[in-house]
Amino acid sequence: MPGVGPTAPEQPTDEMGNQLKSADPRPDVPPDYDSHLVPGPPGAPVRPPAGYPGGLPVGYYNPRQPSAFPFCQPTSSAYPVQYQPGNYPVPNQSAPMIWMPGPTPMPDCPPGLEYLTQLDNIHVFQHFEPLEMITRFEMNNKYDVKNNLDQMVYIVTEDTDDFTRNAYRTLRPFVLRVTDSMGREIMTMQRPCRCTCCCFCCPSTRQELEVQCPPGNTIGFVRDHWNLCRVVYSIQNEKKEKVLSIRGPCSTCGCGSDSVFEVKAIDGVSNVGSIVRKWHGLMSVAGQADHFDIHFPVDLDVKMKAMIFGACFLIDFMYYERSPQQRSSR
Repeated sequence: MPGVGPTAPEQPTDEMGNQLKSADPRPDVPPDYDSHLVPGPPGAPVRPPAGYPGGLPVGYYNPRQPSAFPFCQPTSSAYPVQYQPGNYPVPNQSAPMIWMPGPTPMPDCPPGLEYLTQLDNIHVFQHFEPLEMITRFEMNNKYDVKNNLDQMVYIVTEDTDDFTRNAYRTLRPFVLRVTDSMGREIMTMQRPCRCTCCCFCCPSTRQELEVQCPPGNTIGFVRDHWNLCRVVYSIQNEKKEKVLSIRGPCSTCGCGSDSVFEVKAIDGVSNVGSIVRKWHGLMSVAGQADHFDIHFPVDLDVKMKAMIFGACFLIDFMYYERSPQQRSSR
């Protein structure tokens, strides 16, 4: 209306005035940060986006999911990620032991010797024990028996007490246990204690090895015979009847060359096989890690194969098992 002046602005209410008067932006009570979240209906869980394995950002390790974080993965963090021992899988660096496939049981064949029916050549590797050279303490011998494909056939372990090993050294009586891939003892070889201080030609002083397969059932003997020129052994059956003979070299040291022990028939002329001690240079002189190659016909009686196999260990103990050198006292 004309003649009416402008009205004064409305005064703010008390609530609005209080908000304008508060000049300090810091609230007295921390706000509820979850108040803006509204829970939704239950449903299927949503997978985390790419780059967040296990629900954690890249650069963090989730102990519940050790495979979610690859080893040696570069991260954006300035500090490397450190793991505690035992909280993550460690890859096995050693190569797995490959065994020869187990053959089916055969009639008239001692259990465990079915492997030998398929072979005409086996390799015997002695384990090298550096602790013997350092401490001069004689330890039990261990051997790996492999075929031409480098597959394990048997494991041979000596079972002799500490006193006997270190008191008698190379002349000690011993027991060798042969186990297969299943850990079964399929063969036992025993060497009794024989005194060698008497006359060399006396039969009671000659070395002998008894072969049992399975353990407790004797299948034959390997006997050492005195000879002026060379090494001579005889392979006998369970009745101690001579079946095969072994003729070694005149010198068993084999310095610079292999030592060949020929296996001959009962007539002493026909060759049946051989036991060859391989020469490996300084390792053959300083260490006790011998390597033998055993050859025999594939169609030879499996018991005779086991006897030739057992003769290898008697030869090793008699000529190539060196005791640690004793310290000389003044």
